[in-house]
Amino acid sequence: MLVLHYTGMESAAAAREWLCDQRSGVSAHYLVDEDGAVFALVGEEMRAWHAGLASWAGESDINSRSIGIEIHNRGHAGGLPDYPGRQIDAVIALCAAVLARHPVTPALVLAHSDVAPGRKADPGEKFPWARLAGAGIGLWAAPDGPDEEEVLEPGMGGAEVRELQGALSRFGYGLDVTGTYDERTGAAVAAFQRHWRPARVDGRADRSTRTQLGRIARLAATG
Repeated sequence: MLVLHYTGMESAAAAREWLCDQRSGVSAHYLVDEDGAVFALVGEEMRAWHAGLASWAGESDINSRSIGIEIHNRGHAGGLPDYPGRQIDAVIALCAAVLARHPVTPALVLAHSDVAPGRKADPGEKFPWARLAGAGIGLWAAPDGPDEEEVLEPGMGGAEVRELQGALSRFGYGLDVTGTYDERTGAAVAAFQRHWRPARVDGRADRSTRTQLGRIARLAATG
C-alpha cells in the first residue's frame, strides 16, 4: 500500500525534526516540502510508524504493509492551504518511483483518512487526487456534484443502509454491516467523500456519493 498524509505542522522543518525524534513515536518513509524538496527518512524495506490505528480490506497492521509519504501542509487546523503545484509535481515523481519498485495496485494508493476514518482527515479534501490519477497514481473518476436526493444519514436504518455499508466494506473500509447508519458509517462515508467526492464532506450518503462509490469500486475491481 501507499498511504499519503499531510504533516499538520507549521513548517516542514518542524515536521522533519518530529518525524526523526524517537520520542515522537511516529515516522514516515518520506517527507515532501512545499518547495518540492523530498527527504528520505526511513528505508522502504523498513517499517515506519505513520498509519497508527488503521485498517483496510481486513488488514489492521497497515504500517507493516505500506509506504508512508508525509506532505507538508498545515492541515485543517491551519486552514488547509492549497497544495503548491511544485509540491504536487514532487509527490507525483516520488510516488511513481515508489510504485516502480513495489507492486502496489491503483486501488491501494490511499489517504490516511481512508485507513483511519473518523480519526484522521489527511491529506484532506483539497489534495489533488485527480492530478495524481492522471499521472497513473491511484484511482479517480469525475464525481457528480453533491445533491439532496436519496440521502442516507445518521439515525436511519434498513436495507439501503445495509447495502451502503456492504459496498463500503467490500471496497476496503473497516465497517460492520448492521443496517444502522451509526457513527462509524458516517465516518467511512466522510472519508470516501474526502478522497473521491470532495465538493461536500458531511458524512451523509447522498445520491452522488453512492454513485461515485459504485464508479470507484468498479475501477478498483478492474485495476
